[in-house]
Amino acid sequence: MTPLSRMPIIRSMAGIKQFDEEETLERAMHVFWRRGYASTSMQDLAQATGVLRGSLYNAYGDKQSIFLLAFARYKQRYLAAVRERMKAADPVDALRDFFAYVIASMSEPVPPRDDTPSSSTRGCLTTKIATDETAMDDAVRHALRGMLEGLADALEERLSAPDALARLTLPPKDATRLLVTFTRGNVVMERIYHAPEELQATADTLLKILFKP
Repeated sequence: MTPLSRMPIIRSMAGIKQFDEEETLERAMHVFWRRGYASTSMQDLAQATGVLRGSLYNAYGDKQSIFLLAFARYKQRYLAAVRERMKAADPVDALRDFFAYVIASMSEPVPPRDDTPSSSTRGCLTTKIATDETAMDDAVRHALRGMLEGLADALEERLSAPDALARLTLPPKDATRLLVTFTRGNVVMERIYHAPEELQATADTLLKILFKP
């Protein structure tokens, strides 16, 4: 018997085929995350979502359009989580919680969407797509920039609060630029070493540089 999570999500209503767009884009995101942009085909997306390839073309037009919509959902969820993690009253604790979330999100496998253990995804979706030259046209580059700029906005907002300003060793914008770049470098280090404890230790060192005791 086919597991429920593998069942097609197309349903019939008044003779018209429809599908759950939220679930479709969620599953599509996991395919791009696992396989990368270039290696993902419309047939891969059809198989993972349970939606016929022709229906995907009719609904979205092409692979890039599906990716952009899926990535927009990923961005919204990621940035909301980042802001939630930076609510600690102490600015250093807020940034430490931020790094704990970022490191966990790149280190811990994301549960698969199709009951296949090998389909687990890990790492940073943004960086994975950014290092895929075949994906980097203007539309995708704009989406990735939007993600990083959204992350910078969240960090700069927290660093501009009076409690952080009183202790920062750099202006908020400069500190933000350093933090965003640092998170991208952490992605590479995680992929090579798979050592979240080391990443957190390095993040703690950076915080000691950025904040006065």
